[in-house]
Amino acid sequence: MGHKVNPKLFRLGPLFNWESRWFDEKNYKKTLLEDFRLRRAINEKLKNAGVSSIEIERSINSVKITTYVSKPGIVIGRGGQGLEDLKKFLVKTLIEINKDSKNLPKLDIRIEPIKDPNLDAYLVAKNISDQLARRASYKKVMGQAVDRAMTSGAKGIKVVISGRISGAEIGRREKLQQGTVPLSTIRENVNFASVPSLTKKGYIGVKVWINRKEE
Repeated sequence: MGHKVNPKLFRLGPLFNWESRWFDEKNYKKTLLEDFRLRRAINEKLKNAGVSSIEIERSINSVKITTYVSKPGIVIGRGGQGLEDLKKFLVKTLIEINKDSKNLPKLDIRIEPIKDPNLDAYLVAKNISDQLARRASYKKVMGQAVDRAMTSGAKGIKVVISGRISGAEIGRREKLQQGTVPLSTIRENVNFASVPSLTKKGYIGVKVWINRKEE
């Protein structure tokens, strides 16, 4: 058995940054739980916008939330109305979490578009997961994901699914790789995501590694 390290965690600092940027020793548990609930609320609210990641940065009296989405127009809405609705929704969520309408931090919400969803490991894994849940052919789904990523300019991509694939009685592991995906060097910009797919026969794990060109 080898020691497995999350490729994104392995590259924190040189290539990636923390998705939660704050430290509160006295209220660590409360603040961490608040981050978790905020992320869950945003993912549920913007499930049709293709949310990839959510960064939360805290200062003394403010919370800056940056959401990376593949369809920013759905979030912003006509004349920015969608963004206002999202802010009201998050304020309401914070009140429910803290059970207090006073002393709420100032919210700064920003929406950042993803240039190419085919090079974002989470969005690719989520797409594969959704299609497997709809009983699509795993070979076709994996092949299409790999082709789209390579066409979009990826250096390499690896897709691994495991579980009771296609409702089989015995779980197995299927892998498809194209190009180079080196995991032992920090210099390569390897984006990784793991998303479970809930099918009628149980969960199927979906893992995606994408080796992207340096930006």
